[in-house]
Amino acid sequence: MLIFTPLKSFHFTFMSNNDILKKLRVALELRDADIIHILSLEDFKISKTELSAFFRTEDHPNYKPCGDQILRKFLNGLVTFKRGARASKKNRNKYSANFGSNQIFNLCFQYHCLL
Repeated sequence: MLIFTPLKSFHFTFMSNNDILKKLRVALELRDADIIHILSLEDFKISKTELSAFFRTEDHPNYKPCGDQILRKFLNGLVTFKRGARASKKNRNKYSANFGSNQIFNLCFQYHCLL
């Protein structure tokens, strides 16, 4: 005899762009200067005071919501910051275009197993 217990109700809360930016800042141990540099990699200029407005509480008079464009520029700049600049299409290895991410993962996994 199977007995089904009712599932607990889950309460989902959505994170704002400000929350995402705050959590990434803490997780990656980024300073204001680092974030300004990361945004500049995507040709987005922002001052330190504008940036600090994103990290304030919502009830603060100088709070400013982080827009989608700023978060997108930050994430794209973070990729460039961590991986380095992307090679132009002319300079890419001819073999890298033929491999999908799964194929690269499989090659890395096989190489790791050989070690």
